[in-house]
Amino acid sequence: MFLGTHTPKLDEKGRFFLPAKFRDELAAGLVITRGQDRCLAIWPAAAFIEQTSALRNAPSSNKQVRDYQRMLASGASDETPDKQGRVTIPPHLRAYAGLDKDCVVVGAMNRVEVWDSAAWEQYAGEQESAFADMNDDVFPGL
Repeated sequence: MFLGTHTPKLDEKGRFFLPAKFRDELAAGLVITRGQDRCLAIWPAAAFIEQTSALRNAPSSNKQVRDYQRMLASGASDETPDKQGRVTIPPHLRAYAGLDKDCVVVGAMNRVEVWDSAAWEQYAGEQESAFADMNDDVFPGL
């Protein structure tokens, strides 16, 4: 499970150091793709395959299915961290998420998200006040 908030910097080649506690789970390979809310989602390769199995088997005759499949797959990039634990974010994904130098890497349980620092601060600030109220909507009865 991926947890916590980290603040690595992107270098001039678009690389960043994975947080040390994420490296073992991502060492064999990962998939970076567009996430919702203009962030990037990073999945262990096997988890990405598992997560998208229903989507791969969905009927492509449905326009929403085709649209989602295209957006998810066309933005995806399979990567392998280097020996120092760095991952390169392709230019098209850096542009999508507005990543320049300062970024925030967030553990989001089953995935890692990469955010532009300013975008994360704004998002977290907006969600903080609503967080307490979400429990009843997201997990009724808990």
